[in-house]
Amino acid sequence: MKLRYFIPSLMAVVAAMFTGCSDKNDPTYLSEIRVSQSYVALNTSGGSTSIDVTASGSWTVTGAPEWLTVSPASGTGNGSITFSADAAEGRSAELLITCDGVSQRVNVIQGIAQVSTATCAEVIAGPDSKTYRVTGVVTSIANTTYGNWYLNDGTGEVYIYGTLDKKGAEKNFESLGLEVGDEVTIEGPKTTYGTTVELVNVTVVKINKSLIKCDSLSTAEPLAVEGGEILAYLTCKGTGVAVEIPEDAKSWLGVVSSTVGANPTVTFRAAKNEGGDREATVVFKTTDGSKEYSAQTTIKQKGAIIQCSIADFLAAPVSNFQYRLSGIITKIDNADNGNLYIKDYSGEVYVYGIGAKGAFKSSGLVEGDVVTLVGKRGEYKGTAQMTNAQTESYIKVQEKTISEFLAEPDDTGAYYKVSGTVDEIANDTYGNIYITDGTNRLYIYGCYPGWGATGDARKGAVATYGITVGTTLTVIGPKTTYNGTTQVKNAVYFSSK
Repeated sequence: MKLRYFIPSLMAVVAAMFTGCSDKNDPTYLSEIRVSQSYVALNTSGGSTSIDVTASGSWTVTGAPEWLTVSPASGTGNGSITFSADAAEGRSAELLITCDGVSQRVNVIQGIAQVSTATCAEVIAGPDSKTYRVTGVVTSIANTTYGNWYLNDGTGEVYIYGTLDKKGAEKNFESLGLEVGDEVTIEGPKTTYGTTVELVNVTVVKINKSLIKCDSLSTAEPLAVEGGEILAYLTCKGTGVAVEIPEDAKSWLGVVSSTVGANPTVTFRAAKNEGGDREATVVFKTTDGSKEYSAQTTIKQKGAIIQCSIADFLAAPVSNFQYRLSGIITKIDNADNGNLYIKDYSGEVYVYGIGAKGAFKSSGLVEGDVVTLVGKRGEYKGTAQMTNAQTESYIKVQEKTISEFLAEPDDTGAYYKVSGTVDEIANDTYGNIYITDGTNRLYIYGCYPGWGATGDARKGAVATYGITVGTTLTVIGPKTTYNGTTQVKNAVYFSSK
């Protein structure tokens, strides 16, 4: 055992013992919540240990990892808490017992924390909270502030969630100079977030810089749908360069030429894309005669855009295909991020984010406006949604009273939202309806069930939405005049009550 791992553990034990023995004269004493001991040691062979709780009201225990069972996790007044775990070594947890807004910390330790040298596969199969030392290659970097990245050693891949700098500080990842392709040895405790295995706030023990690096591509933009060439500019300190293209990308991406030297280039050609957006991570390899080094880059290509109804979009699988949807904004959840619902004649869908933060809000679009979006079919907890959306076009809908609507000019291309009380239904199939505000009367020539309806889909709004004489009806449409009668032509149903 290395001394530097033993001393902190011992100090934690001693500190915890002193905390557990505090009394009312101790400044750390809490009148709302008090425990008989704030340090709990569990046997490495597994088992249970209990502590007493003295509380002035209701209390809850938070922060327990999956390996630790806490019973009960909440209560009222005085009682006891039992901590249980299966057999294991070298793991710990810090819990909070909260009552009336104040918290008491309880440290639970099972064995002495030790660093185990392991492969990625062994980390994935191992217990949470155990500290591991792993050596592998940086395959991609997700966050350069906290240092979130992926490490692969050939046996598997582990996500690194947080990387400490040389002084043990957070949020200074760039000072380490880590790049994709570097071989790194790290140490850190394991946790599992959902289904993702992570090593958290790791310490970098050693960096072996790669002898090959992809400095840039000839364009930072995705290749066009029609295909074309793209160059990768490399720096190579090894002997020779080999290129690997993923099997599932070889049908559309290939190497057409390459150069040699310290700054070689590789030219790729992409075929025309008949499907959705696609990308391939290509790997460049070199050697120093005894060891292989690698680097990688991702080549992206735009895909064709599928225009469809919302119902067809909802029925489609999750993919990188791009879809074009048009509909009326029915609800805005978050204007800053562009989280909202749009609806057409066939259904309604949630849009999770439109453009960059603030882009949607600055557009001034509101509920009732019509948008055409391009984005991908995503899913959250089994519910379909549009993701990575961009606004392609929109129609600002002007809200008017019947009186104001009647005063507007005809056939300007403008769309209006107008409401009134139904006083006559002239045709219940297509929705030819008269509405009134008590003084003025307005003819709605066709009330369609939703935006984009054509053919038979234009029928049935009256029955679908239970529109009757006396219903307060809101529609969206343009203004025109026919045979002297002002009307909302080909109106779209918005709401009724």
